[in-house]
Amino acid sequence: MENFNMSRTTTFYALGLSYKKADATIRGKFSLDAKAQSDLLAQAKTEGIESLIVTSTCNRTEIYGFANHPYELIKLLCDNSNGSVEEFREVAYIYKNQEAVNHMFRVGTGLDSQILGDFEIISQIKIAFNLSKSEGLINTFIDRLVNSVIQASKKVKTDTEISSGATSVSFASVQYIIKNVEDIGNKNILLFGTGKIGRNTCENLVKHTKNGHITLINRTKNKAEILAGKLNVIVKDYANLQEELQQADVLVVATGAKNPTIDKTLLNLKKPLLILDLSIPRNVNPDVEQMPGVTLIHLDYLSQMTDDTLERRKQHIPAAEAIIEDMKLELNTWMNGRKYAPTIHALKAKLNDLVAGELAFQKKKMLNFDEEQAELISSRIIQKITSQFASHLKDENTSIDESIEFIEKVFQIGQLAPKNIPSPVEEKYKINLS
Repeated sequence: MENFNMSRTTTFYALGLSYKKADATIRGKFSLDAKAQSDLLAQAKTEGIESLIVTSTCNRTEIYGFANHPYELIKLLCDNSNGSVEEFREVAYIYKNQEAVNHMFRVGTGLDSQILGDFEIISQIKIAFNLSKSEGLINTFIDRLVNSVIQASKKVKTDTEISSGATSVSFASVQYIIKNVEDIGNKNILLFGTGKIGRNTCENLVKHTKNGHITLINRTKNKAEILAGKLNVIVKDYANLQEELQQADVLVVATGAKNPTIDKTLLNLKKPLLILDLSIPRNVNPDVEQMPGVTLIHLDYLSQMTDDTLERRKQHIPAAEAIIEDMKLELNTWMNGRKYAPTIHALKAKLNDLVAGELAFQKKKMLNFDEEQAELISSRIIQKITSQFASHLKDENTSIDESIEFIEKVFQIGQLAPKNIPSPVEEKYKINLS
């Protein structure tokens, strides 16, 4: 692939932290709720960042965007979270240009998910994209890139079996419950929190445990009631949380709170209690483990569970990677088009100037000169010449930079199509897709 020097200053970066190096505590510090994400975008506009998107899930927090230096984006993240630059340095990754593009494709297609083939992240990327777009923070390149990643994600999901079988954090949690709680169909299960993971977990509990004693509690009761109406489970008020905790055999916590919502002061247990904390940041205080009969399992432990389903999924990684390469090639072709289009336009303008001069000369020399016919023929010839050059530049074996330099030199159009500033997008941004 060609090198695209879209600017002498700004570079495309992907940076953040994920489950691979950052534990749940650190991820919790850098997690961004809806308000924090909105505040980050507002600050980005104030500080002159022209285009970026930000995602924050239980497994990762990332920024994709353009900057003069990655620290500009790191500062945005640290200013709007509870994490520090020092903590970021210890666990973070920073990719630029082609590596950043590669990373977004792998994340968006589930290849970088904590559980292989989990496609929840692509919906987060869409939400992040729409939020940035509403704030005027999406440029042409990120628009094209995100849409290419979305297309790749759809194709990987439909054309491969990398997401076959029910494997996700919510499903893994239910598997754990079934394997470790005897007579689960007759136990009291309490689900606290009805966000995305909470809803998925509840659906899996109903489907796989055949349990008629599932209770939902959510700070906003109507959200729990909507879910309960679909799944035929019980809803209790948030005020009844402590009372319901005493009745529970299994507690699943999936709230979006920034601080622990469950600790040992809430528990007055008379029987064993299994607690699954599916939240980032952690929503269950580790002090509950000091209590006899309490078993606390966190999301990260569940995500490490492997079974035959995951092993089968791994066989489809090459097919998914091939799809990604095809989509990257399309992106590269688009980028090439953006690069050489100004030169082709400049070439056409140069040829039109030459024709205009020659027609003016012939008009003076010939009494019966048919100017209209001459212009028609000349226009067709110019179109054929420029199309020939365009076909050459589209060829994947063509060296774009060398060819553009040659055309500009031969036709003396350097002033019309200044090198390294070939299009509105490329005037400002530098993307290296080599």
